[in-house]
Amino acid sequence: MIPIGALATRTRCNIETIRFYEKIGVLPKPARTEGGHRAYGSAHVERLTFVRRARELGFTLDEVRALLRLADARDVPCAEVKDVAVAHLAEVKTKIADLHAMQKALTALIAQCNAGDQSGCPLIETLLGSA
Repeated sequence: MIPIGALATRTRCNIETIRFYEKIGVLPKPARTEGGHRAYGSAHVERLTFVRRARELGFTLDEVRALLRLADARDVPCAEVKDVAVAHLAEVKTKIADLHAMQKALTALIAQCNAGDQSGCPLIETLLGSA
């Protein structure tokens, strides 16, 4: 059995995150020792590693739940997993496009600022809605 601190180290998740995942049902509640401490097993390590990796790829918690259901079934066609990933990729591409638009807008606003010695700042005026 693995204590929560060791699980956190092994999976590179912080303890609060582990407790949160338990609370929302993404990670099954572990057995408890006689002293009331959480005692995790290898299945917890595997599942938490899966969740962490999925989150690193930007999957939402709902998408992670969907992927976990598919992973738990084991006999699910890969096409169903692909569908979740394809939908997520579309969201990522939209976010990238939005970030590029934000970059372009900020670059234009910054270019309007001269050496900084003028009164009134075009960027502040734009944010205030005065420009």
